[in-house]
Amino acid sequence: MTQRPGFDLSLYLVTDRKLCGERSLADVVGLAVQGGVSLVQLREKSLSFRDMVALGRALKALLAPHGVPLIINDRVDVALAVEADGAHLGQSDMPAELARQLLGPAALIGLSLERLDQLSEAEGLDVDYYGVSPIHATPTKTDTGPGWGLDGLHSLRAATARPLVGIGGIDVSNAAQVIRAGANGVAVVSAICAAPDPEAASRALFQAVRNERAPAR
Repeated sequence: MTQRPGFDLSLYLVTDRKLCGERSLADVVGLAVQGGVSLVQLREKSLSFRDMVALGRALKALLAPHGVPLIINDRVDVALAVEADGAHLGQSDMPAELARQLLGPAALIGLSLERLDQLSEAEGLDVDYYGVSPIHATPTKTDTGPGWGLDGLHSLRAATARPLVGIGGIDVSNAAQVIRAGANGVAVVSAICAAPDPEAASRALFQAVRNERAPAR
């Protein structure tokens, strides 16, 4: 299993153009990176292949100077066309083994886990991190299981050494709890995309994560 270069899951933005209102997605992502977002996943299921590629290339150009990886949700074909840093796969998406063959050994590949009984098979796959989905119920993603909760996340942390990023119903009020329960980072959608000030919202989330990781004095 290839060891990929280091990546930072601390504050993981999953995009949603509709939540950005009249602002462009690129503008919101740019502000979010200024606030501390460390990884961006392009997740726009309603776009055509052509439009996804155009948007992905624009975001790749925006993020690359900051050293922030861009990964594509579900669409390995789009990830290849964009020359993205990797892809994130759900349980019903392309098998991780095939995605690895197509994207190559250096690509960053994430896999969503919705239940603890999915872990055994996942541990044998060449993926880099698990998206723990959802931690709490969320209106931005309705095609998932009932939710892990903090106790479920804690149990998963005890069962795997792989990096974990929690997603689902996370905002500045509970981000620290998710880190405390064992996640390496938090993934958010509306907490940044729908925020009146995406930079300030990102900075507050980043601070909550960083403070929880700080050693006790």
